[in-house]
Amino acid sequence: MSQRIIFAWVWALVVCLLVVHNVYLWFGKGIAPDTDILALLPVEERDPVLQQAFARMVDSAQQRLIVLVGADDWAQASRAANAYADVLAPHPALLQASDSMTDPRDWLVTFQPHRLALLTPKAEADLHSQPKQYWTDIALARLYSPFVGLQPGAWRDDPFGLFGRWIQARAQETPVRPREGRLFVSDGRRQYAVMPFMLRVPAFSIAAQQAVMPLLEQARQAARKAVPQVEIVTAGVILYAAAAGEQARLEVSTIGFGSILGIIVLMWITFHSLKPIALIMLSIGVGCLGALSVCWLLFERVHLLTLVFGASLIGGAQDYGTYFLCHRIAPDAQPFDSWQLLRRLLPALVLTLVTTVIGYLGLALTPFPGLRQMAVFSALGLIFAWLTVVFWFPILVRAGTLRSTRVAQWWAISLERWPSLGLDRSSLWAIGLFVAFAIFGFSRLGVLDDIRLLQNPRKNLIDDQTKLSRLLDTPTPAQFYIVRGNTAEVVLQREEMLKQRLGPLIETHIISGYHALSNWVPSAQAQAARRNLIDRTLLNDNGPLKALAAQIGENGEWVAATRAHLLASALPITPDDFLKTPAGEPWRHLWLGEVHGGWASIVALRGLTPTGLAKLQHADIGLDGVQWVDKVGEISLLLGRYRKTMGWVVLFSYLVVYVLLYPRYRSLTWRVLAPTALASIATLALLGMAGQNLQLFHVLALMLLLGVGVDYGIFLHEHLCRRDPVAWLAVGLSALSTLLSFGFLSLSKTPALQAFGLTMLIGTVAVWLIVPCFRNYQLAELEGA
Repeated sequence: MSQRIIFAWVWALVVCLLVVHNVYLWFGKGIAPDTDILALLPVEERDPVLQQAFARMVDSAQQRLIVLVGADDWAQASRAANAYADVLAPHPALLQASDSMTDPRDWLVTFQPHRLALLTPKAEADLHSQPKQYWTDIALARLYSPFVGLQPGAWRDDPFGLFGRWIQARAQETPVRPREGRLFVSDGRRQYAVMPFMLRVPAFSIAAQQAVMPLLEQARQAARKAVPQVEIVTAGVILYAAAAGEQARLEVSTIGFGSILGIIVLMWITFHSLKPIALIMLSIGVGCLGALSVCWLLFERVHLLTLVFGASLIGGAQDYGTYFLCHRIAPDAQPFDSWQLLRRLLPALVLTLVTTVIGYLGLALTPFPGLRQMAVFSALGLIFAWLTVVFWFPILVRAGTLRSTRVAQWWAISLERWPSLGLDRSSLWAIGLFVAFAIFGFSRLGVLDDIRLLQNPRKNLIDDQTKLSRLLDTPTPAQFYIVRGNTAEVVLQREEMLKQRLGPLIETHIISGYHALSNWVPSAQAQAARRNLIDRTLLNDNGPLKALAAQIGENGEWVAATRAHLLASALPITPDDFLKTPAGEPWRHLWLGEVHGGWASIVALRGLTPTGLAKLQHADIGLDGVQWVDKVGEISLLLGRYRKTMGWVVLFSYLVVYVLLYPRYRSLTWRVLAPTALASIATLALLGMAGQNLQLFHVLALMLLLGVGVDYGIFLHEHLCRRDPVAWLAVGLSALSTLLSFGFLSLSKTPALQAFGLTMLIGTVAVWLIVPCFRNYQLAELEGA
């Protein structure tokens, strides 16, 4: 048995293992592609505290689903909410009602022993500035008037209303109020029942989405049946994940099926035989199986957008098989057997694989895990397809088994009529026009680096999220402050200093408020200062308490007993004490606790608007241990930085490819590379003329275009001295297949993939049209001599 046959059988064994592994993954293990868009974002390795804070903010919202059921009056809203809840009630394993926005009266159990240390900033300012009579009047009004608002406990527990004011301030952190056993909010026109749910299944699980989404639709229909004019507003991560997953699965099917169908048609027109079609599908299939298996072993999960991007791999994986098949029908290759032909073609096949993989690996240089996975998936797919061609095609395609068709012959000889670039007047005119076109296009090319390019949610999801955020006044998980210190006490003190900075921003409506643990648990320093302030201002021997006793006819014993009773409720409270109670559950995500040798917390902002970001990012200046975090802006800046970096990487890659090609093509090397370089310039100019803004994904596509475009130059210059027209047929089939793949990718609803596909679409057409213009027979013959 020859060594070639042994390699073929070894490769057959590898392919069998890939098939078994894929069957196990899909049917045995039941894997599902990842739909978490955050998995595509870069991991912040330099600051683990920041990474943990962002994860905490995201996780706090990830498993929540909030539904607003609105109607013109409360009775209708409540009836529709009951119908909605009745549908979900039998499925507690999927969704469970969660009334996390508790009645303020429930807080009393937690805070009664500590009430003397709990003051609002306004009450604390009043204690410093208001006269004795002011406090006496408040106490008398609370004692005798039935309309004094919330009285937490007996009058004697809080005669001056300080604890009641603190309770009211905490209740104002959300506009939601309890009403008839439900949570309620209103926009002044409609009444809404607020229904928070907790997901008991992972939000990014496709199986969970398939179970929960129909249930939510069924609940929506039940509410509409109960009250036809009801308004349902729903917001939750699972809604975005399900929409993104559905969109990506549709795109995988469209891109994959469209590319395969197009390749089948091209192969049939070219060869009029099913065998080439079967062989090309075989190489593509092995490429996809190998890419998925190895990626799963490397990453432990594969993102759905990787499969969308990987579907465009179909257009590239067939290049090697097409190159071999086209040369199998070449007249001058008929005397060779397939192994001899492979030896003749192998240098070009190796160079095309290396240059294309270099293009894909350029994506792996970015800090984005999703892009790295896409790059590895695509590079592996090409390698597996290439190995299939090298090991199997010479055995499966023998000399004389394929015949050239009239279409193939016509396309092959069309190269002779293609214009050639030289030093004549028409070439100089063409060069001048191209330079003018490039300058004009580049002058109109803008720049846009935005994290939102990673996703394009449906409008109804954005509208619902916007309305819910406005009604509930919820904080954003992407912009917040991190507060750090050596101890928990230092963190709380620094939170309190930060809140003093934020106060004027609330007054000027830059933000509507903030969530901070120190709202509920002041620092020990603040607690002690407030106890002393109250004792000194209200409870002293000649203070408002004694004046109050005189007004209501009580004696000194009553004063001493009341003072002792109030001071007994001045026990200190710590973050751990509070967070262990049910009242602390909604705020646990704000306290990071002890992390990496220090302590940290989060201050979240409500009512944040884009216009206020500039003032917020400067509010922490001069405050030790306080850091403004704008994850959206941070990653957008990262996109811009890597756009510039990758631009230099693309230029450096041209130099690397030139060095790789020079030993084989010598003085012709620039002719192999020039078409791709000019096509890249033309692509950027066209994007500028079309009003497109340059972003990282355009630059990454130019990196891949380098690998694809150089293949065409290699094909045409490999056998230049023989004037081999079959190479032009291989270029045409490869270009058309690439256009099919990336043409469909340009129709993606994900803006990043759309930009990538559009750049590849324009660039591939440009390099296809330009590459034959650099073919020079006379110079090749001199090189051969």
